[in-house]
Amino acid sequence: MRPPAMKTTLRYLLLACGWIALAFGTVGIFLPILPTTPFVLLAAACFLRSSERLHRRLLEHPVLGPPVRNYLAGRGLTRRTKFVAIAMLWASVLGSAFFCVPSLTLDLLLIAIAAAVTRYLLRLPTNDVPSGGTVHEEEDA
Repeated sequence: MRPPAMKTTLRYLLLACGWIALAFGTVGIFLPILPTTPFVLLAAACFLRSSERLHRRLLEHPVLGPPVRNYLAGRGLTRRTKFVAIAMLWASVLGSAFFCVPSLTLDLLLIAIAAAVTRYLLRLPTNDVPSGGTVHEEEDA
């Protein structure tokens, strides 16, 4: 349930961001250069704060749900997901810094943010279970 003080405008903004992120994540399934999981995680975060129903539907989705559930359960991201996310992050940041942003200060800020995000991604647990699977604790016999 969303907080009662949340303004309608913010809720609609989060819904729009969630749908846009989910669209990019869905395109990423078919385009290997676009990372799927980070966009789906962003969509889940947006839906968590704007629509309980959409958040639940995303978590229960047979294809998009397992990576989100693994992340939320603390099992992290797959090695491939980390690699693609970091590669795309640096490609876009360096491309922006060298070709789009005329200010050295903003370039350095972009690079600092990318370094912080890279550190965060590398510190997440690595889940090497095949796609769609979950990690189970071993049972004592």
